[in-house]
Amino acid sequence: MGNKVSCCVSPESSPKLPSRQPAERLEEFQTSTEVSDDNTVPYLQHISDREVPDELALESNPSDHARASTIFLSKSQTDVRDKRKSNHINHISHVSPGPMSKKYSSCSTIFIDDNTVSQPNLKSTIKCVTLAIYYHIKNRDSGRSLDIFDEKLHPLSREPVPDDYSRVDPEHKLIYRFVRTLFSAAQLTAECAIVTLVYLERLLTYAELDICPANWKRIVLGAILLASKVWDDQAVWNVDYCQILKDITVEDMNEMERHFLELLQFNINVPASVYAKYYFDLRQLADDNNLSFPLEPLNNQRAQKLEAISRLCEDKYKDLSQTAMRRSCSADNLIGIRRSNAVLS
Repeated sequence: MGNKVSCCVSPESSPKLPSRQPAERLEEFQTSTEVSDDNTVPYLQHISDREVPDELALESNPSDHARASTIFLSKSQTDVRDKRKSNHINHISHVSPGPMSKKYSSCSTIFIDDNTVSQPNLKSTIKCVTLAIYYHIKNRDSGRSLDIFDEKLHPLSREPVPDDYSRVDPEHKLIYRFVRTLFSAAQLTAECAIVTLVYLERLLTYAELDICPANWKRIVLGAILLASKVWDDQAVWNVDYCQILKDITVEDMNEMERHFLELLQFNINVPASVYAKYYFDLRQLADDNNLSFPLEPLNNQRAQKLEAISRLCEDKYKDLSQTAMRRSCSADNLIGIRRSNAVLS
């Protein structure tokens, strides 16, 4: 009692060190794994130094971790800020932005879209995915690429490739037409488009590449080819793509697919959380760029369909709640599901 020095803290104790940055922690992690030359003093590595920090994994693999932000959304923020600034200037200058195209629900009419995470709208999803690819190309860091994806070395058509093919960025309409043609001819689903974007960003992250005017067509084609085989039950064969793109050979498709898988380290798994993150980030991208999803008024037929879907979900969760109630007798009758008939006008 009354002593200035306690058993836990002393005046000579060193101050707390500042928190280490992820790069410093990774460097320390790499150096600490080496075996010490001094055999006299045993070295026991701390458990926190044996593992790669979580924030490093999140930053480097956005297509594997649901908490990491998608690359395309971060690359689009620069243009989004410029558009918002331009709209603000136009608003101050009393320049009319044009007629309002957004629909709002009222007491008599309810507008809903048919775009959900389990059943996305095909046309809207392809527009969002191709817009994400457009921002990847426009705001790329550099021009890192591989020969297998170079359109000059491996052309998709017999038409001569322009000399400035590697310097002119494609427009969003051109990317959309290319992807839309493949999806229409191969009859691919909207979910396949989202998985295509996941594989594309995973390729750019794993292989440390940049999608640029010289390689975007072959990278997108390889991602679509792989996504269609992994996601769809009835996959499209490589020879089918040769019928869509008349001048490409099956050997070239097989070689590109093999290189794509090797660069992905054969990691074709897409967790449900990652899929949902890409879906909602694509919706955010659409909202930032004024890409409206088709809204339709709620009629009797669509209301009955929604009621049927919700009733199936209610039955599913009712079975789960009954199982939970059997396990715990003290919580009887605390969980109840109420059903009400839908009022259809």
